[in-house]
Amino acid sequence: MRALPLAALGLLALGLAAPLRAEEGGVGDGLISVIGRARTETAPDFASVEIGVEVRGATPAAALDGTSEAARRIVALASEFGVPESDIGTTAVTLQPVTRTMRQPDGTVTEKPDGYRAANQVRLRLADMGRLGDLMRRALEAGANRIDGVAFGLKDPEAAEAAVRIAAMKDAGAQAARLAEAAGVRLGRVVSIQAPPRASVPPPILMAAAAPMRAKGRGGVAVPLVAGTIEASAEVAATFAILP
Repeated sequence: MRALPLAALGLLALGLAAPLRAEEGGVGDGLISVIGRARTETAPDFASVEIGVEVRGATPAAALDGTSEAARRIVALASEFGVPESDIGTTAVTLQPVTRTMRQPDGTVTEKPDGYRAANQVRLRLADMGRLGDLMRRALEAGANRIDGVAFGLKDPEAAEAAVRIAAMKDAGAQAARLAEAAGVRLGRVVSIQAPPRASVPPPILMAAAAPMRAKGRGGVAVPLVAGTIEASAEVAATFAILP
């Protein structure tokens, strides 16, 4: 039997392979692959704030008792503002000795005990964000002297993530339809979907937040706050068949 030339073997292989791929994939003559993208901005539906108190005392008990009394008043204040118990939580209780630097007659420096410092930190989550500034100001009157941060968020972030992924998939379909129209072919079914695309890190839900701050005094003016919006973004890699 006469052997076929190498070039002929290559053409034969191509002729057999192409119909096999089309039959196995259930598609026509080709594919269209796109990456759909979407970004949304949603108004937050809750705000959280950490409010605390630091107290110095001559003894551990005196320092800790001072923070405990103030923390109880902060929790009671939160209840007045309609914050449920499930949205009130202690985040930190600390107690540590304090020293002060003393210079000796011989010029050396040493540390001497100088009482104790205690702190109690409470996190509050407030649905009525319009009252958050007033709550922070009133917390000072209750004995708070520390505000470590304000953050805004969504009670159901998964819903926002799902919505933006759906929007990204719709964008992918629209892109594929435009490409098919430009190429003069008919767009078929979706062959594959990847969310997020391979080698891509899913973008996180971005939460608007205020910078940490310390309360420096008492007054009758509510703290001004701007919630802004929460951004969500997504990418979806989709491949569509081209109909024969």
